[in-house]
Amino acid sequence: MADKGKPLYLISVVADMLKIHPQTLRLYERRGLIRPSRTLGRTRLYSAEDVEEIQRVLRLTRDLGVNLAGVEIILKMRRRMLEMQRQTEDLLSYVRQESGRPGDGRGAGEALVKAATGSLRKLDDF
Repeated sequence: MADKGKPLYLISVVADMLKIHPQTLRLYERRGLIRPSRTLGRTRLYSAEDVEEIQRVLRLTRDLGVNLAGVEIILKMRRRMLEMQRQTEDLLSYVRQESGRPGDGRGAGEALVKAATGSLRKLDDF
């Protein structure tokens, strides 16, 4: 399988694929919604990831009626969430790696933090 981040398509090819005008792609780039790579001659090249992002923008605008300002906010939040998810997975991997080291004084099923002893009780309703 090819690298999804590798630039492959010219603007005219992407416009034909998605049945939109090339100016729409230029507008999306100006608004910061997409970030195609550029050749040394400044020609835009779009990767499969870029095409997926454009499809996401089109889905939001066409199908859900979101304006471009809303799309910008949604995409920024999505990028942040994906980054936080990646960081969480890295941290979880690190914790698993560290907890499995021999000689750390813990047994195989022992937790990193001791659980509270005591019964749980219902909080008063407001």
